[in-house]
Amino acid sequence: MTQLPLRAQLASALGRTAATLSRVTGRGDGSVIGGRVGLVLEPDLLRQLARDRKLALVSATNGKTTTTRLITSALLELGEVASNAFGANMPAGHVSALSQNKTAPYGVLEVDEKYLPEVLDTTGADVVCLMNLSRDQMDRAAEIWLLAQKWRRALSGRPTHVIANCDDPLVTWGASTAAQVTWVSGGQRWKEDSWCCPECGGPLERKDNDWACRECTFHRPEPHWVLDDDAVVDPRGQRWVLDIQLPGLANRSNAVMALAVAEALDLPVQRALPRLREVTSVAGRYTTVEREGRQARLLLSKNPAGWLEAFDVADPALPIILSVNAQGPDGRDTSWLWDVDYRILRGRPVFVTGERRLDLALRLEVADVPFQLCATFSEALAAQPPGRVDVIANYTAFQQIRSEFGRAV
Repeated sequence: MTQLPLRAQLASALGRTAATLSRVTGRGDGSVIGGRVGLVLEPDLLRQLARDRKLALVSATNGKTTTTRLITSALLELGEVASNAFGANMPAGHVSALSQNKTAPYGVLEVDEKYLPEVLDTTGADVVCLMNLSRDQMDRAAEIWLLAQKWRRALSGRPTHVIANCDDPLVTWGASTAAQVTWVSGGQRWKEDSWCCPECGGPLERKDNDWACRECTFHRPEPHWVLDDDAVVDPRGQRWVLDIQLPGLANRSNAVMALAVAEALDLPVQRALPRLREVTSVAGRYTTVEREGRQARLLLSKNPAGWLEAFDVADPALPIILSVNAQGPDGRDTSWLWDVDYRILRGRPVFVTGERRLDLALRLEVADVPFQLCATFSEALAAQPPGRVDVIANYTAFQQIRSEFGRAV
């Protein structure tokens, strides 16, 4: 790789020092502060760090961190990979990730949906992976149609190879201006944000994964990659059993996206798939932690679509702890709780905690789901009999629980 200019080298080194100090002093994992320091000293640092790398960007409302981890795992077959493994998905986090491994020939960066146009313009990434768009952090994020429109403008005329989920109409619309698109049928269970055509506003006719507008020509493209239950069918029609350790349909969809990205970076399925099967947890997601004979499996869910996927993974025979906060990273508006169908929890022991536990308690009361209110997560866990329990928490609640157990990953 081309050596960085002296100013960029200094900025990168000081950023790494700041990140190290943050970790050593217990203030954080350093994945943001290091990048902020570097960008203050050299505003063009991200562009310079991205130069001469094979770079993939991953963006979506749900599944970014997991898919980034899966792609990274696959590309390790080819060499070192720089990645923002813990989800710091804005430019400061990208700078920190690339600075920490500045000689790696490959980079895989999770990117916040709003920041994708800026990061793509800055880095000139080779591949962009687009998976889904649904409502999220309504007090912070723009209307998702506007996000899709920003994606369209950013991709128009670029040579970037786009890997996109054609089962999501908004993603399809956002990706369709790109010069080269590989379409993936990864599934879309949450459809409540995509019943109208983003092209003309007309109603969409939907049947299983297929969809088409009733009033214009906008329709689902023919997929190159297809998720078929527990297997993927590649563009040549060959079927590969996924057999990954991460649970649920959403993670099988993430795996198919990862395989398509890997192939776009010249790594064939037969070499990428074994690497994907080695991934057992992602930044604490799906990890089981233990305290006094109780084994708690941690599931992250940040928005209505994410809760739907978490319910798919949760074991209906087990008690469940739900924890909701509304801090800055979560979005302070909890009205999205009313878009989640909690009736699936009827008949199992439900325990509610978190800073906004009363908001969630009211939602469960209306859904006629019995629950026990707990002041803290520790209290909720102590209320369980010895054995297994599932935990679903939104972002900052999840991180607080991880911290109680030493940030298990």
